Amino acid sequence: MKPVDILIRNGSVLTMGPRDTLIKKGAVAVAGDRIVEVGTEDALAASYQAARTIEARGGIIMPGLVNTHTHAAMTCFRGLADDLPLMTWLHDYIFPAEAKLTFDNVYQGTLLACSEMILSGTTTFCDMYLFEEAAAQAVREAGMRAVVGEVIYDFPSPNYGPVEEGLKYTEALIKKWRDDPLITIAVEPHSTFVCSPELLQKARAIADRNGVLMVIHLSETEQEVAQIREEYGRTPVAHLADIGFLSPNLIADHCVVLTAEDMVLLKDFDVKIAHNPESNMKLASGVAPIPELLKHGITVGIGTDGCASNNNLDMFQEMDTAAKLHKVHTLDPTVMDARTVVRMATIDGARVLGMDAITGSLEAGKKADIIVIDIRRPHLIPLYNIYSHLVYAVTGSDVVTAIVNGRVLMEERVLATIDVDEVMAAVNRIAEGIVVKTSD
Repeated sequence: MKPVDILIRNGSVLTMGPRDTLIKKGAVAVAGDRIVEVGTEDALAASYQAARTIEARGGIIMPGLVNTHTHAAMTCFRGLADDLPLMTWLHDYIFPAEAKLTFDNVYQGTLLACSEMILSGTTTFCDMYLFEEAAAQAVREAGMRAVVGEVIYDFPSPNYGPVEEGLKYTEALIKKWRDDPLITIAVEPHSTFVCSPELLQKARAIADRNGVLMVIHLSETEQEVAQIREEYGRTPVAHLADIGFLSPNLIADHCVVLTAEDMVLLKDFDVKIAHNPESNMKLASGVAPIPELLKHGITVGIGTDGCASNNNLDMFQEMDTAAKLHKVHTLDPTVMDARTVVRMATIDGARVLGMDAITGSLEAGKKADIIVIDIRRPHLIPLYNIYSHLVYAVTGSDVVTAIVNGRVLMEERVLATIDVDEVMAAVNRIAEGIVVKTSD
């Protein structure tokens, strides 16, 4: 028998591979940071001697979820300024609060976000925020996989100061973290409405020079689109195409307000989309035309956005919302079917982040990013369709085990890499020091 480090057994294995294979009474063998084999429990038990066995108890063994857009340290601002329009929320509350952020604030806030994500089944995420060196350190200590990038805009940042320093800071991050097995750095200008064409072109040059992703908020509201039309005579998407910013390594967050021509451009340039339904609903930004984008063959993943506009990081809730929102919006119960939505939260989300070769599905040779869901719960009995259960019934609290890169980060809902009580206390102390105008 061959030695392996971990054998996860006695569960239904949902691979999310090319054939969406479901193996009942299945198992997954892990050696080091990789999946060695996925198959039936009997076959793997006969082939491998495991140093550690994880019992799924008849539950679901599946890839960890991929959150394609968030601002992790915004856990510090959870509930700070609710029930406001996006631009009021952003300019009157969030930007002023962020002006007072520190390295430690972002470090602790990101650790809290990692705790929340691990506990609810997310193993990989894409982050845009300030003091992203602190975020990278927190993610590395938590053991998660992440794309992180410093937000860049035309006005001074509380981290790096003037914008040129932000570009230097980004390149320094890329250099420092280039060979890290868990952290990938992206170039992340905030949006077309706070980034000049010159800044966006410089950002593109850095991304091209270093072979990394770019991330931007794009066409999130009617107000944004009207502003860009007034300034540049075209939609935000057409504006980015005009200045040479659109590319296959671009992740466009939100994409709520799009024309038919915009969608053609996004497809032609192979831009990837991060859909954030709950944030868009809460800020009343609108409903992104995701079914149409999917018909165009555009790759779409799901994101939670930050805790100041959601207010949680539970990707199972986000899947449920994504499916139901588009059904009621189109008055068509067949759109955004459960299988499609699960793919958006796993393998398609990994594809958005350029990581589909290493994560997002359970296949031999891929990184061991795995979660186990306990289905011995009243709200999960009986189980007829596993995809429907994952989208419409499972919640983050049903996740009992999380593994990233072959390392067990949580077992029996106990975090192994983060002292969650200590982190919660630290963020509560940070919240006591945040003094901004309230929305009351």
